[in-house]
Order: sequence, then C-alpha cells, then structure tokens
Amino acid sequence: MAVVQRRGRRIMMTDEERDTYLAEQRTCRVATVGPDGRPHVGALWFCWDGASLWLYSITRSLRWSQLGHDPKIAVVVDDGVEYGELRGIELSGDAVFVGEAPRTGEPCPELAVPERLFAAKYFGMDVMPHDGRHAWLRLTPEAVTSWDFGKLAGLPGA
Repeated sequence: MAVVQRRGRRIMMTDEERDTYLAEQRTCRVATVGPDGRPHVGALWFCWDGASLWLYSITRSLRWSQLGHDPKIAVVVDDGVEYGELRGIELSGDAVFVGEAPRTGEPCPELAVPERLFAAKYFGMDVMPHDGRHAWLRLTPEAVTSWDFGKLAGLPGA
C-alpha cells in the first residue's frame, strides 16, 4: 500500500483523477541510482494499470544496469506551462523485472494487460510488437505524491 500524501492535500489528485491523468500522459522521467550513488534520469514511455506503472526499457540502458544493482526508482509524470496548469505525479518504490529480457513475446500472463495498454497507447495496435531490445519493469509504488495547481483557483490564499 502506497504512503498517503500528507502535504499539499488541497492540490492532491483523487484516485480517479490520477488514473485518468496517467492514462492520458505519454512520457515520464525515470530516476535510478548508480553503484556510486550518482542519480540518472531519463525519459521513457509507460502505461498504468490502476495499481502499477509499467515501463518498457531498453535492456542495454544505464537505467536497466543500475536497477540490477539497486531496484530503487522514482518516476515523475508532469505537464503544464502556466502556474495554474501545473499537474503531476511522483511514484517511487522498487522496480521489478517482469518477463524475459529482452522481450521477444514468449507467453507471460502477467504482461497481458500492460502489453495491451501499451500497444494501444503508443502504436494504435491490439497486439504488442516486440523488437528483442526492450523488456518490462513494474513499479508498484510505495509512495505517490500528486499535484494539480488548477485546484488552487478559488481557495483562500491562492
């Protein structure tokens, strides 16, 4: 169960808002930590199944290598230009490798939903194409923080 957000409750997204937002957004930024403690941040496509964030990563990436040493991960999805438009979500916890790596399409029931969601979201397809270079990471967040500055309109002190 994810840690409940304590600060910024006025601008926190509801579960329904979070699910809709994550379904609509296309790019996230993924932070991992190297063996020397140095952080690495990179952009990646993702899908959300209502409980976990699924990341389709190149297996020969620095991200993949770092997660092999330390599974800690933080992911930010955000958008907006003007102050009142700023929205976003940060999810953090431990990443788990799921399925074969690299992914070639071998049967894996756990990947049925994320692959269907991902294929529809990014490729407009019903079936996930596999290139033999990517594989799946699952983040079931231990902590979730969200913000929607549009909720500040009309509130005292806004």
